[in-house]
Amino acid sequence: MRVTDIVFDGWRPGAIAQSLALHMDYYAPAWGFGLRFESKLAAEMGEFHGRFDPARDLYLGAWDPDGVLCATISVDGIDARGEGAHLRWFVAATRARGRGLGGALMRRVDAFLDDRGYARAYLTTFAGLDAARALYDRHGYALVAEEKADPWSGTVGLQRFERRR
Repeated sequence: MRVTDIVFDGWRPGAIAQSLALHMDYYAPAWGFGLRFESKLAAEMGEFHGRFDPARDLYLGAWDPDGVLCATISVDGIDARGEGAHLRWFVAATRARGRGLGGALMRRVDAFLDDRGYARAYLTTFAGLDAARALYDRHGYALVAEEKADPWSGTVGLQRFERRR
């Protein structure tokens, strides 16, 4: 699969389910995340998509030529003027990693944030996701806080990265 074969698009039927599957395919075996993580993702993704406003929010899927979701990222802009736009649910299928897809998604996110005039954006993650961390660094995100507790499994801690322009 090459990035040139990928179609970058918004929501399609089944996108939420496929996004959940991408997350669980990675986080369950690699980090031991289970039901608590999946149910939290499902609830938050459902809430986001239920109030989705394309003037404020972004859902970006990377779809292969067969219509299968290979990667996704979202921007929740509901509090963009306050705390900042929230980058969420950035994940790529194992078969899509290392091909420049993450960079392509982040460039589109940067353009979206700039087009909307969002001066601040943030994301939460945890240590050990080195490829993602390198992307965040390249796109102007800085680590601003770390906590021992996390809302996903209770085992990995929490990091907050912020982008300011």
